[in-house]
Amino acid sequence: SFSQPGLTQPASAGSLARTLGLMTEAGFQCSTCGQYNAELPLVLGAPAPAAWDALSPEDRTEYSAISSDQCVINGEHFFVLGRLEIPILDRAEPFTWLCWVSLSEENFDRACELWQQEGRESEPPYFAWVQSALPYPGGTLDLKASLITKPLGQRPLVQLQACDHPLYIEQSRGITMERVRQIVEAALPAA
Repeated sequence: SFSQPGLTQPASAGSLARTLGLMTEAGFQCSTCGQYNAELPLVLGAPAPAAWDALSPEDRTEYSAISSDQCVINGEHFFVLGRLEIPILDRAEPFTWLCWVSLSEENFDRACELWQQEGRESEPPYFAWVQSALPYPGGTLDLKASLITKPLGQRPLVQLQACDHPLYIEQSRGITMERVRQIVEAALPAA
């Protein structure tokens, strides 16, 4: 049976949101449904990588597991949840996608080895592939990235590798609060 410390069956999306203590900004009127939302979230993300979501419950075998930070599928595919930050122009805090990335088994094992260790931020970045389906033209699965380890208590950063994808351009150049509203409207289900 598969055993990786800290990995359990998936939490609900609601419990993940409560656990994360999502940052918010002043509310907005949804241009799609017309509903007023009291808060504009500055952090969004999926509770699991796209590959986990694609599995049927019976395919989530004893060799697969997920936690709020890590996921392993069939003992062959390895994922970590990171922060893909997009600067908001004229603001100190960024808009953040909580973004799953896949790592090689070797890099995943190394990240796990250092997960609770002081000084882990001195680890070189790991090559990664984006594994969160974010609402961008052309999709975001399999964009090349680097996973940058941060100090204990902080999720790693996801830095996209240079390309012409709109997400990379936004991460590089920053976005306006109006663009944040557009992202939130595209990402959140209609009420």
